[in-house]
Amino acid sequence: MRRSLISFCLLSAMTSPSFASDQTPQQRIDALEARVKSLEANAETLRTQAADAVAAAKDARAAIEEMKAAQPVLAANEVSPEAPAEPAAPAPETANANGNAFNPAISIILNGAYAHHSLNPDTYSRAGFPLTGGAGPGAQGLSLGESEISLSANIDDKFFGQLTLTAEDENGETKIGVEEAYIDTTTLPNGFDLRVGRFYSNIGYLNSHHTHTDLFYDRPLAYQAFLGNQYGDDGVQLRWVAPTDLFLEVGAEIFRGQNYPSGGAAHAGAGVKTLFAHAGGDVGIENSWLAGVSMLKSDSDSAEDGFSGSNTLYVADATWKWAPQGNFKDGGVTLRGEYFHENRDGQFTDLDNPLLDQPWVGTRSGYYVEGVYRINRNWDAGYRYDRLMPDGEGPAASLTDPVRHSVMATWRNSEFSLVRLQLSRDKPNASDTDNVISLQYQVSLGAHGAHKF
Repeated sequence: MRRSLISFCLLSAMTSPSFASDQTPQQRIDALEARVKSLEANAETLRTQAADAVAAAKDARAAIEEMKAAQPVLAANEVSPEAPAEPAAPAPETANANGNAFNPAISIILNGAYAHHSLNPDTYSRAGFPLTGGAGPGAQGLSLGESEISLSANIDDKFFGQLTLTAEDENGETKIGVEEAYIDTTTLPNGFDLRVGRFYSNIGYLNSHHTHTDLFYDRPLAYQAFLGNQYGDDGVQLRWVAPTDLFLEVGAEIFRGQNYPSGGAAHAGAGVKTLFAHAGGDVGIENSWLAGVSMLKSDSDSAEDGFSGSNTLYVADATWKWAPQGNFKDGGVTLRGEYFHENRDGQFTDLDNPLLDQPWVGTRSGYYVEGVYRINRNWDAGYRYDRLMPDGEGPAASLTDPVRHSVMATWRNSEFSLVRLQLSRDKPNASDTDNVISLQYQVSLGAHGAHKF
């Protein structure tokens, strides 16, 4: 660049009229050198000014980013008074939901069924396990089932929130309830996450999943018997996910203890404590697995089944999935099982006949295994086996193990709708058999998050 500049100066000087004849050669050389020095000085000044401009632009850009980071609520949830209102895209549902153009994301699940029972549901009884919570055979005939409305969004740069409302028919009356209403942290260090509010416990496999994600029409007998279909309560959860290729999470929860299998909100409203650990990973590109162990310890005061005392429930779960080329949407197999074991040490109170009050000390167990074949994107078929093992002594003593066989076929028009046909043969006690045919429909409206493993 310097040579080009000097050449240009020489050429300009030589073509100037004053260069011709009124200066000596030495004078002309001195004049050219002075001009070259002046131009070089001007060039250096321009370079300095350009560098200063680049640095100023970088500082301005950094200031803009700092201002954006300092105002997350306006960026995520508010509308500037100088701009037209535009909804911001919400964040995923606790690491699993689709963001879309709404804030918060709104999801609606509509669920209904027709069921025919060979045994009258009103006279149904299960040996060794009093019917509590959502346990039981379900309604005869047409029913709306449980429908959900869920709202979720990032609150700001540190918190995520979700609210799920349910509507269901109970004895001819429609009831609206708060299924979940919780806040998650999003910026705790070292893989920790804190959840507070009302939510489903992370024990076992199915318990933390909403029922509309299940592969069968109803929950396994073990969930009905030991958790009243699904255990959720007001509480706090601390979870840690290890920073490893192998998925590993451990956590603990404290719940109010108002809902079954607990009751009475003992210990000043902290009547249930849980511990859980799950691990999982891939085997090649076509196989994946997840396994876990959990414990729920409850101090109950007049639970729904009449129990007061200490109840400890242990759960072991395992899931294996295979899919060709790892693409489960096009086909594959899911194998899953969970085992429950319960220890009770307390007192049974019969509200209808206090003379029947007696100690309730003993153990009960139960399990299920299921397999589902994903034939293609539209069809699933599966089989599930349930078994419960009652205590041989105490107020719920029985020598009969309730057993159920279920087969199902599911047609999915898309990921937003399905129709499921299920046949079940339920042997709840020594003298009864309930043959059940159920036809279920389910649709999803609005934001549709990815399901858990």
